[in-house]
Amino acid sequence: MATTRRKAGDPVNVTASPVPASAPVQRRRLQLADIARLAGVSTSTASRALSSSTLVNEETRKRVSELARSLNYAINAGAKSLRLRQNNTVGLVLPYFSSSRQRVTDPFFLALIGNIANALTDRGMEVILSRVSEDHLDTAGQLYDTGRAIGIMVIGQWHHHEQLNELATRQVPLVVWGAQMPHQFYCTVGSDNIGGGRDATRHLLACGRRRIAFLGDITQPEVTLRYQGYLQAHADHGIRPLEKLRVSTAFEGDKARVDIEQMMARGIRFDAVFAASDVIAITAIGVLMRAGLRVPQDVAVVGFDDVELARYYHPSLTTMHQPIEQAAEIMADRLLQIAAGRSAPSHLLPATLVERESTAPLVA
Repeated sequence: MATTRRKAGDPVNVTASPVPASAPVQRRRLQLADIARLAGVSTSTASRALSSSTLVNEETRKRVSELARSLNYAINAGAKSLRLRQNNTVGLVLPYFSSSRQRVTDPFFLALIGNIANALTDRGMEVILSRVSEDHLDTAGQLYDTGRAIGIMVIGQWHHHEQLNELATRQVPLVVWGAQMPHQFYCTVGSDNIGGGRDATRHLLACGRRRIAFLGDITQPEVTLRYQGYLQAHADHGIRPLEKLRVSTAFEGDKARVDIEQMMARGIRFDAVFAASDVIAITAIGVLMRAGLRVPQDVAVVGFDDVELARYYHPSLTTMHQPIEQAAEIMADRLLQIAAGRSAPSHLLPATLVERESTAPLVA
């Protein structure tokens, strides 16, 4: 019988040898994840161990392999051969961030997902959408390891730059929508968050605003960069913003509403808001207007994203436009280059100010 030779480091799938129908249900349904759990390692580590990857130490490779053999498992090179055939599927991964619970229905997510799907369709590709817990982001690689996808796209780094680096190190074709980070091994496509934050704040300063609140969670890479731009614009004007004007809040309307209301309840005075997303900005406008304040006369508001709702909201929202249609095209091209074994550099796109009704010069 002919056999398929497998190179060390090739991703593999693992399947159980046939067992009698009378065998326990749990026995018949054992999967790679079960071997990983029994061996006390992650699923991706188990996959690498069974592929003889040098990224896994010898002791772990031996332990996982012996466990697989004891359970009558056989290494199956089908995952690799599936990718070598005409696989035209890309995995699109949206991390689930439990503390913020940012929904898939977030308008920016929907717009980005839609544009990525369009770009991949134009290139003859199909898309698998997967929601993965931030605590187990390494499992995103399973779409590739099992041969279901030629590579994966991830929307946002969240707090898991190191996990994404680990995926790239084991040669999972990977493109991330997000910020460019130090010591980054994976390809990112994203907007100029520092420049965008700087231009948004400069616009508010040019409107005569001097007490500008910043709303956003700076533990997240993109928001951190937008905050850096906010600080740079103040420094250029010789202004040091008060720390109490920075409010940590999530990309989620209900949470943002509570945080903004609490800021106002503390009596913090401000004449402008720079929000790290349009969802936060629109939420802020609602809170301000319910409190009897006028936008933009009393408080000017700038968002970030330029979602569709921004132009139709009342007042329409001044915001930083992210060119996500162009970004989606670049992400698709970059991933196909990486999947074909070629290098693909990260790409930074400009964020541009779109002026609408939510900002105006301060009238003395």
